[in-house]
Amino acid sequence: MSPRFVVHRHDASRLHWDLRLEREGVLKSWAVPKEPPVAPGVKRLAVEVEDHDLDHIDFEGEIPEGEYGAGTVEIWDDGMYDLLSEHGRRLKLALRGRRLRGEYVLVPLEGKNWLFFRTKGKGE
Repeated sequence: MSPRFVVHRHDASRLHWDLRLEREGVLKSWAVPKEPPVAPGVKRLAVEVEDHDLDHIDFEGEIPEGEYGAGTVEIWDDGMYDLLSEHGRRLKLALRGRRLRGEYVLVPLEGKNWLFFRTKGKGE
């Protein structure tokens, strides 16, 4: 069975999207300041954040004021993915979600900064 992914729309102190991939028994996570790219060629910054427990994949709701990440969390997209290749830390993925469908790449930059973009869509 393919691993799962989720994108949470997180309206906290600043609106952002949390990309989470089921890998190595946890959810590897990145905060994406702008809406994730659905069209090829659109590139987004993705900032690596701490891993989350797998049970967080279905979370939606309010994180109370005063707690880390306070604000509204909703599932923006979810589905399965295939890891097409991994070169160093660079990941090439085939996402099969409701909104994110096609081949995507996560490229490490400096520090915790990554580049997240779509290369091809379904059937391209």
